[in-house]
Amino acid sequence: MTIFNSLLPSYDSKTGIAYGLIRIFLGVALTIRGWLILSNPESIIDLGVNQEFYVWVSLVAIAHLIGGVLLGIGFLTRLGAVIQIPILFSATFFVYAHTKLMMGGQSFELATMVLFLLCIFFIFGAGPISVKEFMEDK
Repeated sequence: MTIFNSLLPSYDSKTGIAYGLIRIFLGVALTIRGWLILSNPESIIDLGVNQEFYVWVSLVAIAHLIGGVLLGIGFLTRLGAVIQIPILFSATFFVYAHTKLMMGGQSFELATMVLFLLCIFFIFGAGPISVKEFMEDK
């Protein structure tokens, strides 16, 4: 338990399930994003990333894969979130900040939402529907 957990009311069945499902969805989405980047890095490079940033793109994809799996299963959730927060912070304030709101595809709004959710999961942890919770019950 962290000091932040005392700020939240205890989970009832509905909020615990909702929190867990949001975490699982985010984890799966980030894992898929990482897999797509690794399987087709040219698509990211075609979006304007210079060839010399290929190594960085690969590291981002690996962070999405590892962090997404950790978030999805609810094990080492804070680690899964914290390794991706700098990536989403950079995407939000350096890559997409100059774009207009409500553009199609990857955008400022999506990067901001994912960054916000990662911060929530970093602060509050996995929640009740998680491998961590299952292991603590044993």
